[in-house]
Amino acid sequence: MKKTLAQLAAWLKIREQDNEDTVVTGISIDTRTLKTGDLFVPFRGEAVNGHRFVEQAFEKGAAASLWLKDEPNPPQDRPLIFVEDAEAALQQMAIAYRSEHKATFIGITGSNGKTSTKDILAGTLSPYFKVQKTIGNFNNQLGLPITILQLDEDTEVSVLEMGMSGFGEIELLTRIARPHLAIITNIGEAHMQELGSREGIAQAKYEITKGLLEEGFLFYDGDEPLLRQLVTEDPYTETMSFGFGKENTLMVSQIETIESGSRFTVKGLIEGTFDISVLGEHQVKNTLSAMLVSKALGLTDDQIRTSLKQVALTDMRMQLVPVENGPLFINDAYNAAPTSMRAAIQFIKSTTMRSKKWLVLGDMLELGMDEKAFHEQLAEEIDDSVERVCLYGPRMKWLYERLLLVFDASRLVYTETDYEPIIEAIRRDADEETLILLKGSRGMKLETIVNTFK
Repeated sequence: MKKTLAQLAAWLKIREQDNEDTVVTGISIDTRTLKTGDLFVPFRGEAVNGHRFVEQAFEKGAAASLWLKDEPNPPQDRPLIFVEDAEAALQQMAIAYRSEHKATFIGITGSNGKTSTKDILAGTLSPYFKVQKTIGNFNNQLGLPITILQLDEDTEVSVLEMGMSGFGEIELLTRIARPHLAIITNIGEAHMQELGSREGIAQAKYEITKGLLEEGFLFYDGDEPLLRQLVTEDPYTETMSFGFGKENTLMVSQIETIESGSRFTVKGLIEGTFDISVLGEHQVKNTLSAMLVSKALGLTDDQIRTSLKQVALTDMRMQLVPVENGPLFINDAYNAAPTSMRAAIQFIKSTTMRSKKWLVLGDMLELGMDEKAFHEQLAEEIDDSVERVCLYGPRMKWLYERLLLVFDASRLVYTETDYEPIIEAIRRDADEETLILLKGSRGMKLETIVNTFK
């Protein structure tokens, strides 16, 4: 982005603006990551007032700053834009820049796999287009506008992750982004506490179609009956489905684990065998949506096949972490919900990467009133192919008690607040033939365990 204050003021419908010729080349809400030329956006919260850092932002190279009209003592002789509401102004500027931008915009939502799908899609398209994607977890009502405002003017494809915790949030984001193409990765159980049911979660995710351009397409998990029902009830949205079922536009017929990741065969709109350097059936399924979008943007099957081989995911998503003279870790500890937890356990059971298999599982958070049942039900997924199960967190006690009914206690480790019993068990009993999967919600920070062995 390269805009003068006069242009930003026009976006915000401000008639008079000082320092009109000042040029802004980016956006920042944090002085720690601010870059020279950024517009600083201060927020006023209960604990922190961002206006305290405006002067520091200028000292670090900010070109200008927003300032709330009812905030006293604005700094003199600094390029300021006075607004009623900083969040609304940020979103309004993003809407304006989006309307001017020539890129193809792609929105991604879903209970699980948003970030993986974003990474896979961006990686697949990058050899052929200039692509910019959501960085980190900038996927909410502040992060998405910032991502849009940070787009280079010559970006050809923008891949935007859209997160939510309640109704109306995806609709807000999609009306800002107005995507040409949209993906719903799946429907799980995350945010059950706020949305009440899987039906509610499906409705909230389907809000992504509210901002989809009229000529746009929705790509969705065709194995999910709740999404199929919503598609059936929506006569206005053009759709394509992906998954394991034969009725999908693109379906997987075979998956095998290879040394470099996964090899899979697809049928439907795209046909043939493809490799990707990530593990797990659920990651292959995420890949299908990226393949359909790539096809829609004009890539050939061979181009998709070539670029998929070099795709890399953000850390802590089925990330292989070898330890010299020790076990091989799969760090999938970025987040967890019942759907993704079951998928990861299923991978461990089926893989032949190592002869000994361990599970290190942490609490699944934000599951609402049924959280006890969701943790207990994981016992049905764990069988004798798993040598050791290590559980961390107060909610995992429910799973531990259920496993005690069917497994010898020597195969189980449970700790509520201390990683050390699990670390000690790994040091004592794991070896070069051991594969250890770590999976838990972000708040459990299970990567602490694998970092001990790096």
